[in-house]
Parts: sequence; structure tokens; C-alpha cells
Amino acid sequence: KTIAENGGYDSTELVTQLRAAHNKGQSSAGLNMNDGTIGDMKETGIIECFRVKCQSLVSAAEAAEMIIRVDEVITCVPRQRGEE
Repeated sequence: KTIAENGGYDSTELVTQLRAAHNKGQSSAGLNMNDGTIGDMKETGIIECFRVKCQSLVSAAEAAEMIIRVDEVITCVPRQRGEE
């Protein structure tokens, strides 16, 4: 939707057409921003690399693990008590 809006096209219409194309089984359908229509992304040469998607998932998992580790370290640190 954002890509269509930034391209100056009617995003609601394009997203509706794209969803209809995907429901018809056209899994490679996407937004053709050159002429504001739905097109076959394989024909236009626009593909998303599988490695990029995998690396995104790995990075997200590593970030979540680091957050959990920091949280555990913070909760395990004993409080400093002053001498009375």
C-alpha cells in the first residue's frame, strides 16, 4: 500500500487487484510501478532473494535472544546494600 501511495497511484485499487490476483493463484503478481498496474514480477525481473529473508529471520532471533539475556542479567544482579 505504501509503495503505491508513494508512487502516486490509487493504493486501495491496486492492493485490491493484487489480492485478487494472488487468490487466483498468481503467486508472482506484484505492483508494476512503471505504469501503475499489477504485473508478473518474474517477467519484470524483480525477485527477492531467499537468503535475505533467511538472514532477516536469523537476525531477529539473535536480537530477541540478546534482549532476553540482558533482561536475565539485570534481574540476577544483587542490589548493593549500604552498611548501617
